[in-house]
Amino acid sequence: MNRLILCLGSAAVLLGGIGAVKAQSSDNALYTRTSIKNANGEEIFQHICQGCHMHDAKGATGAGTYPALTGNPKLVSAPYMAAVILFGRHDMPSFATKPITQRSFFEDTKLSDEQIAEVINYVRTHFGNDYRDSITAAQVAALHPQDHPTPSSP
Repeated sequence: MNRLILCLGSAAVLLGGIGAVKAQSSDNALYTRTSIKNANGEEIFQHICQGCHMHDAKGATGAGTYPALTGNPKLVSAPYMAAVILFGRHDMPSFATKPITQRSFFEDTKLSDEQIAEVINYVRTHFGNDYRDSITAAQVAALHPQDHPTPSSP
């Protein structure tokens, strides 16, 4: 519970009361709920992920534990990372573009399949990670549950 509160607090700081994310870059760009839709993998990490996983991707321990994204053996599987981003895990919220079974905590900060692929590929090739394979938007899209038509009643 403490991890969730700390992460939610970090997210509130990142997203701000009016839905803006202040960039850490020297140009002081302002990311809004609309403009984050155009952010690339590095920008998504800087403006969303690092709120919990820290700027150096080494994670944090204190009021809660946030896993490191550097040297983490689970990163060997890009589809695993995509599933965690799409569906959430433990205290990590879902960033799915489509509602799965519940609304995302960041309901206005859903990421496209392309953005999810970009942030995964960014993390897997930075912070001391050196994975050579990458994931595509199509591979992320394939992880979405398929819509099954309901049988019609006679």
